Amino acid sequence: MSVSSLSSLSDNETPLRSRRNDIKFNAFEKYDDKEFRARFRVSKETVLYLDSVFGSTIKPLTKRNRSLQPVDQILITLRYYATGSYQRVIGDIFHIEQPSVHRIVHRVTVKIANMRSLFINMPTAEERLEVANDFYAIAGFPRVMGAIDCTHIKINSPGGAQSESFRNRKGYFSLNVQMVCDAKLRIRNIIARWPGSVHDSTIFNDSPLCAQLERGDFTPMVLLGDSGYPCRPYLLTPILNPRTPAEEAYNRSQIRTRNPIERLFGVLKRRFPCLHYGLGLKTTNIPPIIVACAVLHNIAISRQDEVVEEDDPLTIVEEEIMVQPSNETNQNFIVRTSLVNTYFSG
Repeated sequence: MSVSSLSSLSDNETPLRSRRNDIKFNAFEKYDDKEFRARFRVSKETVLYLDSVFGSTIKPLTKRNRSLQPVDQILITLRYYATGSYQRVIGDIFHIEQPSVHRIVHRVTVKIANMRSLFINMPTAEERLEVANDFYAIAGFPRVMGAIDCTHIKINSPGGAQSESFRNRKGYFSLNVQMVCDAKLRIRNIIARWPGSVHDSTIFNDSPLCAQLERGDFTPMVLLGDSGYPCRPYLLTPILNPRTPAEEAYNRSQIRTRNPIERLFGVLKRRFPCLHYGLGLKTTNIPPIIVACAVLHNIAISRQDEVVEEDDPLTIVEEEIMVQPSNETNQNFIVRTSLVNTYFSG
């Protein structure tokens, strides 16, 4: 069943005798601001903002006492993102049946993911100077509009003939998710649909963002990536065998300046631990959750929501760089060589 069909079902279809949310639960009253953010990963004000954006579209069709209001549905979804467990949500929130939690999570996830175009965009022409200045302030690397990398999100084996394509090089099943961020850790681009065995450079080469860069839509701005990507005029990578002080200085600056993408993955997975522990759902239902978490991350940054963790804070360790054999042409080296000679030779 698709996400859209799941989201169209109503939790009011659950038989009355099986409903367990007889006692109303008011998280806004029960928790202070810090406890609320620890449990739901965003502030009370952000929850009310989400309700104002799409709450009217998820109102229950009936006015029965036990119907879950939009704010309740948003809280249930956020608690799932914070735990990755339907059972923990059921035990914590509203005491409703698991099938209702399942439907609510998918319904609200679709609504949040549909806000993607409002909150996840590459820097506009007006924004690029500020973004570049933020990156330049890190380690003196010029004209950067984003750092790019991929991170793996654990999933269950999808089964079927194609299941092994989801097994990554670490041996577990995953989706390989590409993101671009700026120096303030805002997510500027996301692709969340590729099996875990697919290489980072393949995802990038197939992306609309790559086509935009090839057309020169962002010239003279560049992205910074690790050695898993081929060096191109618009995607600058480390020099694998630096021979001069200038090349070594370039590498130091490049590595420090692209560090925000590594920090982003840690912050995102700490804020929404379901992305760290894994998502035990149908594979087709997982990309919208990843996108929804990315949207919420950017909303939280814009609203200055701090990440408040519960008693067992996560330690996130990203995978090491996978160096791809070089098949680069001299044309692809021109921009990088020019930067080395202009900015790093002194």
